[in-house]
Amino acid sequence: MKRGKKKAWFYSMPFLIIVGLMIVVPLLYTVEISFTNMSIYHWKDYHFVGLDNYKKALLAFDSGFLPAFLRTLLWTVSSMALQLIFGFFIAVGLNAKGLKLRRVYKTLLIVPWAMPAYVSILLWRMGIFNTEFGLFNQILKQIGGKPVNFLSTNGMAFISCLVVNLWLGVPYMFTMMDGAMQSIDRNIYESAELDGAGFWKKHFYVTIPQILPILMPVIIMATFTAFKQFDIVYLMTMQTGSKTGADINTVITYVYEKAFITSNYGYSSAVAFIVFLIILVLYKTMNRREFSISEQ
Repeated sequence: MKRGKKKAWFYSMPFLIIVGLMIVVPLLYTVEISFTNMSIYHWKDYHFVGLDNYKKALLAFDSGFLPAFLRTLLWTVSSMALQLIFGFFIAVGLNAKGLKLRRVYKTLLIVPWAMPAYVSILLWRMGIFNTEFGLFNQILKQIGGKPVNFLSTNGMAFISCLVVNLWLGVPYMFTMMDGAMQSIDRNIYESAELDGAGFWKKHFYVTIPQILPILMPVIIMATFTAFKQFDIVYLMTMQTGSKTGADINTVITYVYEKAFITSNYGYSSAVAFIVFLIILVLYKTMNRREFSISEQ
């Protein structure tokens, strides 16, 4: 028995060493410097400041972290709601009886997810939302409207980023929903129809309860992806050398700004560790929810 344990540790050791070097050590170093005033001005002569960085982030609203955190919550909830709604109705449409060219539709709908996100985001920014020659403004000009600078104000920029996130996220969500719906026994639908259930009742009382336990891991991962979203907000509004004027920092872009723009490493490390703890709490909460749904 002891020999078996030693072998298990021996075979696991390379993986544990890699995890330690790539995750544990950087995490511990981040926690360490979060209690200091380390910055570009105090690169070698930084000193211990206690909980000052954490107090500034959590208690001072004008520090920028709390607005970024609230905006991130709104971003996460909005993104997930839109992805689930659009993904569900697309999946329902693709599973309709007698639908022809179903595979062609699925292939076309999956293209946005298959494309590199960086390319898609910049195409939306320059080809769709651009003030001068973007598609939306070209249409507005043709109908006699005035050009709209979609990315210059916080509200419009936030909505524009949500649209791009929907474009990138829905293909994955409807693909997972489509697979879950195909696993439902068709006899259940036939029984519901015999009981007089219409379209909405059939999907509300049959489809959703049947696919929800299967989709919970997907929903959890998509929620974390939305919460940690960086590329869309950064490339759409804050790309170096071409900022649009909107200030819609999420917690991740806020950490990036404090670490690599203002070079306040101690404070940015404190914020990063707070975000790490928030994600742990979210994971624990959603994991419990997933367990309770699977038990029902």
